[in-house]
Amino acid sequence: MTTYVISVPGTFTGTAGPRTRAELARALRPADPHRTRLGDEEDLDVLTVNDDDTFTVRLTVEAGSGPEAEREAHRLARSALTAIGLDDGAAPLGPAVVTGIDSDES
Repeated sequence: MTTYVISVPGTFTGTAGPRTRAELARALRPADPHRTRLGDEEDLDVLTVNDDDTFTVRLTVEAGSGPEAEREAHRLARSALTAIGLDDGAAPLGPAVVTGIDSDES
């Protein structure tokens, strides 16, 4: 298994104020990229929200391949959004992409 850092873009279609953003960041915390060397070096936040209500979720995923990691990250992001009451209409997600691969090898 390899540790991947995956980015999942999305858009809040309604109001997603500070409370909603904090709840989402809390729901995503178990997969926070700061748990990896890459996340610390790159200072990757688990949630970044832009002024136009687009956002990026960055997650750490253990998987056997990049495509498997992308699917799992997308599932984790959707699950966190659903847990705080945001469905596909309120926060649609784009395709997940590998941002980095964390390795203990030097």
